[in-house]
Amino acid sequence: MEKLTIKDVDLKGKKVIMRVDFNVPIKDGKITDETRIVAALDTIQYALDKGAKVILLSHLGRPKGEKDPQFSLKPVADRLGELLNNKVYFVDETRGPKVEEAVSELKEGEVLVLENTRFEKGETKNDPELAKYWASLADLHVNDAFGTAHRAHASNVGIADYIPSVAGFLMEKEIEFLQKAVENPEKPYVVILGGAKVSDKIGVINNLLNKADKILIGGAMMFTFLKALDKKVGSSLVEEDKLDVAKEILENAKAKGVEIVLPIDAVIAQKIEAGVEKKTVKIDDGIPEGWMGLDIGLETVSLFKEKISDSKTIVWNGPMGVFEIDDFAFGTEEVAKAIAEVTKKGCISIIGGGDSAAAAEKFGLASEFSHVSTGGGASLEFLEGIELPGISSISEKKNLNERIFILAGNWKMNKTNAEAAEFVSKLIGQIKTQDKFEVIVCPPFTALEKVRDITSTSSIKVGAQNVYYEDKGAYTGEISVNMLKDIGVEYVILGHSERRHIFQESDELINKKLKKVLASGLKPILCVGEQLEEREKGLTFNVVERQIKEALYGLTEEESKKIIIAYEPVWAIGTGKVATPNQAQEVHKFIRDLLKDIFNEEFAKKTTILYGGSIKPNNYLGLFGKPDIDGGLVGGASLTQEFVELANIMKSIIE
Repeated sequence: MEKLTIKDVDLKGKKVIMRVDFNVPIKDGKITDETRIVAALDTIQYALDKGAKVILLSHLGRPKGEKDPQFSLKPVADRLGELLNNKVYFVDETRGPKVEEAVSELKEGEVLVLENTRFEKGETKNDPELAKYWASLADLHVNDAFGTAHRAHASNVGIADYIPSVAGFLMEKEIEFLQKAVENPEKPYVVILGGAKVSDKIGVINNLLNKADKILIGGAMMFTFLKALDKKVGSSLVEEDKLDVAKEILENAKAKGVEIVLPIDAVIAQKIEAGVEKKTVKIDDGIPEGWMGLDIGLETVSLFKEKISDSKTIVWNGPMGVFEIDDFAFGTEEVAKAIAEVTKKGCISIIGGGDSAAAAEKFGLASEFSHVSTGGGASLEFLEGIELPGISSISEKKNLNERIFILAGNWKMNKTNAEAAEFVSKLIGQIKTQDKFEVIVCPPFTALEKVRDITSTSSIKVGAQNVYYEDKGAYTGEISVNMLKDIGVEYVILGHSERRHIFQESDELINKKLKKVLASGLKPILCVGEQLEEREKGLTFNVVERQIKEALYGLTEEESKKIIIAYEPVWAIGTGKVATPNQAQEVHKFIRDLLKDIFNEEFAKKTTILYGGSIKPNNYLGLFGKPDIDGGLVGGASLTQEFVELANIMKSIIE
């Protein structure tokens, strides 16, 4: 699934709390490299142009949870104002009355920078209280800090548990390019790895052995591989405890048909210093004791150029030598130039942040590549195939190829016939659905036929709030499936918490109703969920599992395919409380995994699972943006204009 971006949401008048990466070098109060600030400008300016009130969060350095003036973001705020040509306000606090007053006074198109997030001990611990506080300041969270995406901190991950989170332009670009390298790279696909340690790249290499055609290895890490092949490497840096790992990587590459290319010569010296004696030796001749390899040689540069000449995708992570010293920068610069050349011919080139990005900047080549990542550690973990918490917390677009998405309104005991007719007539002109996105209204029994008549020529579907399992008979106050079908009803809500707890409906009774509804051809919305006491005792999964298994008892896979499940935590219904997006997602995923165990993976993947419980427009984006939440069963908000807002939110994030 694709992530929601800042372009997918309405920003007008909204307070937007944006996580950026302003971790820039500062000396004597002056910023010495403003690259990261400049990288965030597009997202900030877009939000301002759309009428947002922007609150910026960032860390700077490692103050270890204490206020330290040398790590203040004040110089950054000042410089940001100059770059934006706009007033930028700064508060030297991370929370409290000063912050709240500044936020309340913020106007559309204005920017407020809060003090260094790492002045808070709870930032790096993803403290829920801190995250909830920051979330309370805003309507929307924008994550544009890829450099911290591999860290689960309060400012980039925690906030997303309380308000919707979308990607900024920088984050969007990082995901787009790195996904190309990980998921579907155009071939030939060449990976160039350098840097000091094999241990830093083991996961990346193992993951890329399943995708790359060639892996070129330079930097100090090459000597661990060379020694594993019994080459003499002198005093070069070697990870002795990783020699077996290096051998295993070489063997796996051979078995998978991936070409590992190692240097054939190296530039060596006795010290890592500028101006020292240096010389080039062939690897087969060996490096003398007391000498160490500090760069790849000219023959290796030629070899590497040849290997990448026909590339369609290149990922480069790690320099070829000690490029910070000009005496040992030749290999890194020449490889960078070679990548730039093939990029001009249409190759997608991705520089994996860290030292590689620094080298690209040093040689003035950064603009020549398709993408230079802003996160070294984050890009490495992405390439390794690890799910990054800072990315997984961002809301997702919905893919219509997966399953049907539904917004269902349960009116409960509300609206007379006249009120129902007036309200649904307005909905018809305001709500537009599409394939695999359905809107359902479930009025009281007395208004069902009237509502069905009005909606008959629209895309809005009609459902009932309950039904009995017998066709007819002495069942005072009950309604049969045939009565519902006769007036054109298509859906039926079963097992709603109010039926379970106020009217004492048992799992056995719900099972009978479910079987009858499925046999009749109507589509059931089966409700499950725990009470507050059950959640507090840690019984949520137990309750939900029991309710689902009891409801499905005696049903085949084919019969069960029409069932829509709605998870509705009882403690969140009509209380104003709502499960956080992560709490809801956790249970939805559990339900999908349970269906996989009961039936199979394909069944689970195609089953629509709704969330119900005090849904409002201000919390729905965060809920619906979770991967296993396919819509909402809405109570109070389905009786007002908010229902239209909810439908519009769903349409905006369905691909």
